[in-house]
Amino acid sequence: MDNKTIMRLITYCKPYRIILIGIFVLSFISVCLTLITPILFGQAIDLLIGVGKVDFNALINQLLFIVLIIIAGSIVQWILSQLTNKITYNITNDLRDRVFEKIHLLPLKYIDQHPHGDIIGRVINDIDLIGSGLLQSFTSLFTGIATIVGTIIIMCLINLTIAAVVIVLTPLSLLVASLIVKRTHLYFQEQLEIRGDMNGYIEEMIGNQRLIKAFNYEELNEQRFAQINQRMHVSGVKSQFYGALINPTTRIVNSLVYGAVGVFGAISVLNGHFSVGLLSSFLTYANQYTKPFNEISSVMTEMQTALAASGRVFKLLDEKVEKPVANPQTIENIRGQVCLKDVCFSYNPDISLIENLSLEAKPGQTVAIVGKTGCGKTTLINLLMRFYDQTSGTIQVDNIDTRDMERNYLRRLYGMVLQESWIFKGTIKENIAYGKSDASDQEIIAAAKKARVHKFIMKLPEGYDTLVEEDGGNLSQGQKQLICIARIMLTKPPMLILDEATSSIDTRTELQIQEAFDIMMEGRTTFIVAHRLSTIKNADVILVMDKGRILEQGTHRELLAKHGYYYNLYHSQFNLGNSQ
Repeated sequence: MDNKTIMRLITYCKPYRIILIGIFVLSFISVCLTLITPILFGQAIDLLIGVGKVDFNALINQLLFIVLIIIAGSIVQWILSQLTNKITYNITNDLRDRVFEKIHLLPLKYIDQHPHGDIIGRVINDIDLIGSGLLQSFTSLFTGIATIVGTIIIMCLINLTIAAVVIVLTPLSLLVASLIVKRTHLYFQEQLEIRGDMNGYIEEMIGNQRLIKAFNYEELNEQRFAQINQRMHVSGVKSQFYGALINPTTRIVNSLVYGAVGVFGAISVLNGHFSVGLLSSFLTYANQYTKPFNEISSVMTEMQTALAASGRVFKLLDEKVEKPVANPQTIENIRGQVCLKDVCFSYNPDISLIENLSLEAKPGQTVAIVGKTGCGKTTLINLLMRFYDQTSGTIQVDNIDTRDMERNYLRRLYGMVLQESWIFKGTIKENIAYGKSDASDQEIIAAAKKARVHKFIMKLPEGYDTLVEEDGGNLSQGQKQLICIARIMLTKPPMLILDEATSSIDTRTELQIQEAFDIMMEGRTTFIVAHRLSTIKNADVILVMDKGRILEQGTHRELLAKHGYYYNLYHSQFNLGNSQ
């Protein structure tokens, strides 16, 4: 077993020391009550031996006492199970909180490079496995060890010779179990890794069913899933096979122990060294002694799965987070001057993307960024927002390096509308107020009117209180985009980033939105990523990018007059030939 993982899990028990101490105390009491019972039964049996020599009063008292012990043991076990459940659910709750908090601290690079289904699996499935497996088994392990130690002490006090037989044969059970456990742990780790791949693939396929059906990809999709499922099947069979070996092999050894005790005990009774009642007690102790081994071996599979799950969860928790700024700077009266000097960046160190990029956006300017797909437009936006940090060079806002600002503070300076709209499950009012949770109804309505979405909302059954399905399933793409635009108009940020913000909107509504944007962009530095060049004719500066470099820059008229890259891009898009 991974001792480091176990010790790390135990650290999560620290806030619940009182509950843990209660579990240990009750486990000790439960073991003591369990160990007392065989002696009491043996004494009761000895009261029955001999014709006409039965002491019924003593027998009844003895049986009543046994009943009380059994009832007390049952109550202790019930309380113990309640405390175990409480600490288990508390710890899994803490783990989930830590993991969810960690996800918000991870750099966007990690989220982009890992299947989302795998991350979801670690937050939900893996932590469930920890709760149902390792933490539940922990108390069973403690009770089992206490039972073994207590039973050995009592058996040694009763008859040292027979106890020695039990102690000598026991290591065989431990040896067999340990050999199998070492083999199974690797398979359980592999199984959870494959399960993460499967979660990621299923999440991807479910989220893109329209595309799959449109391209008749169902059969190929099923073939790829069958490959992952087959890997899961093979790994699962191996892990379960070796896991299932533990219990029967330990039971065989433990049965040998029980048989040896019976034989030696019977000989002792015949020789007059043992009473029948004492032999009965000893056999019960031998059974109790071997029982924890059987119980521990039976939950070994769950423990191995839980350990493997713990490793995956802790691996996520150990991922490097975005480092906080030591002495973060802020801007008192922001003007919106943005300067990039010799900025270099690439997602892959072997493939360069942006090299020595320099530009200056003056306060209040509208800067449009155009170019072919993959030229670095969206990457530039990622750098401005510090979703990624540049490899070299500097990015400044009002002469302050953005790396000297807290990321949250920097991102609040920008209002961002992306091509991909994001709507969460909740009311339309809650979706619009996502960036400003304390906004009044009047502010929300005013923002919706500016975004030209108010009339549509008022036609809905519940108006602004209409419940939107997850990812806006009951809205059109254009309607979702309008709500996202209203969200930004509500926050009134000092700078704007519009990444194809009107791409999902019809031409008529786009013209209306453009008017609203023109009002909102007044006095605000704005970066516009555009594919439709008709939307950026009025931009103060147009940057024409290719392969991470600025090929041309200037106004719409200036660039057309150059008859260069932008000229060809513009006329090829509108199919205007050489006429203007």
